[in-house]
Amino acid sequence: MQPTLNDVKEIALQAGVILKQGFGKRHDIRHKGVIDLVTEIDRRSEAFILAQVEKKFPGHEIMAEESGARKGDGGYCWYIDPVDGTTNYAHGLPFFSVSIGVADEAGMLLGVVYDPMLDECFSAVRGEGAWLNGTPIHVSEVTTLVDSVIGTGFPSNAHTSPNNNLAEFERFTLRVQAVRRLGSAALNLSYVAAGRLDGCWALGMQSWDIAAGGLIIQEAGGVITALDGDANYMQPPYSLVTANPFVYPLMMDVLQKKDA
Repeated sequence: MQPTLNDVKEIALQAGVILKQGFGKRHDIRHKGVIDLVTEIDRRSEAFILAQVEKKFPGHEIMAEESGARKGDGGYCWYIDPVDGTTNYAHGLPFFSVSIGVADEAGMLLGVVYDPMLDECFSAVRGEGAWLNGTPIHVSEVTTLVDSVIGTGFPSNAHTSPNNNLAEFERFTLRVQAVRRLGSAALNLSYVAAGRLDGCWALGMQSWDIAAGGLIIQEAGGVITALDGDANYMQPPYSLVTANPFVYPLMMDVLQKKDA
């Protein structure tokens, strides 16, 4: 059975209620890595989403952040991040989201990123466009780096890996109007789609971080690839660079050190 955008939105919005109800309270915080956190709300939100998918779409494959992969034979795969921005959430910073993407054999089909604190639902359907709370959205029309505000994030192993994005952060900081590290990859991507950010780059991601947001950007007229320019960014090691069509090649020049 093929899910619809309304199916995915309904699940995401209901999971968002769980996040909002738990926000600002004391949490059971555990560490998956040195700076990689998980809370009981992550697990509660994911359990709710999984129960809904398994009830309504039995047999679909699932890739979820906390419980991992579940094989299926229904021709569809759900990419689920129950709390994208857990560190923000755990510290009482109101910037996080629920991210759900659905792929079929042709690639990403549906994407929903929901910010429960602002009640903003970013969504997209392959070939049909992207929306914010039902209103069409498009990437910005900024044409230069110096006029661009771009987003990024740092990998969860930044303390130990030499490939930690610090060099790239410095290069962009000296070339753009501003670099923003907001703490939710899915919202970073959604903000590029809505024209709030002119571009974004990241490395050390996971499939559920970028599945929904990547489709939303594409349907909003943006360009998204892996850091090496490969159009198939939905494969390990899950790095990406994305922007409007004007800023994208300028960002690639910075990343490939061709602008010096």
